Amino acid sequence: MRHQRLFVPVLALFLVTAPAVTASAQGEAVLGAPGFGARALQALVDGIQFGAIIAITAVGLSLIFGTIHLINFAHGELVTIGATFAFFLNVSPAGPGWHLIPAAIAAVAFGALLGGAIDRGLWRPLRARGTGMINLFIATIGLSLLLRHVVLVLYGARPGSYAQYDIQSAIDLGPVGITPRDLTVTLLSVLVLLGIAALLQRTRIGTAIRAVSVNRDLAEASGIDVQRVVLVVWMLGGALAALGGVFFGLVEIVTWDMGFKLLLLMFAGIILGGLGSAYGAMAGSLVIGIVAQMSTLWFPVDLQYAWALLALIVVLLIRPQGILGRRERVG
Repeated sequence: MRHQRLFVPVLALFLVTAPAVTASAQGEAVLGAPGFGARALQALVDGIQFGAIIAITAVGLSLIFGTIHLINFAHGELVTIGATFAFFLNVSPAGPGWHLIPAAIAAVAFGALLGGAIDRGLWRPLRARGTGMINLFIATIGLSLLLRHVVLVLYGARPGSYAQYDIQSAIDLGPVGITPRDLTVTLLSVLVLLGIAALLQRTRIGTAIRAVSVNRDLAEASGIDVQRVVLVVWMLGGALAALGGVFFGLVEIVTWDMGFKLLLLMFAGIILGGLGSAYGAMAGSLVIGIVAQMSTLWFPVDLQYAWALLALIVVLLIRPQGILGRRERVG
């Protein structure tokens, strides 16, 4: 449980410093609004969509923690870079004006390359020098501030939106209304999460990732190239963060600090699901997204993340290792 005890104070620190996030609520009450049951179904659909986006971004962060036990505070900036890189290719007058789909694919590739470059250029040399985990954690905060302000200089403080799929009419699916854009994002998010699960369970590199997460020394003694596995995890984490940033910017808005705002919910999903578990990050993130949206049925929208974090605290009181986490001996 030593990693759990390290991670929770970090989340508490973040709670004090992080700004609030405002997510869209399609089932907002208006005159002539549907009954409670219909609004509850709408909130559930919105929560699944939001939770799936959080899960995509949180899986990479969880895998990084599982393989090298690094709390990467700069992971949120990879989300922002993915969203703003796609925005540059899609909208910016200085960009090529690509359609959003190839722009998103290019952003995912750029996120993978950036994640690999950060590992090879920064974290691997620091690990080779025997740098302590606390020092590495402080370095991630510095990297986060650096990348965030580089994005601010290059992108600017003005919020933006992608050129395609901006304004759409909702499709009525019984009591639930959802735009084709949001439906596509939700389905693609679920497919990506299923693809990650298949990668981890049915491929050699996935087996190697799970082995390194369970016992790094034993995996290395078994002939697994641990450095290669760590590089793959960083590239996978960067690609998923960029994809999640594009999805989040598509259903919300693109801003220079959007990843930093989403980072709190990534941490919450990872802790709720179980530290170091990719499947736990998926499950925990879905719970966070659903609770956040469902809470708007009774409480103001501004408090939705407070109730999601309250659910995190309640679950940890009952099951300290998280939903899918493993118990560890202490002492």
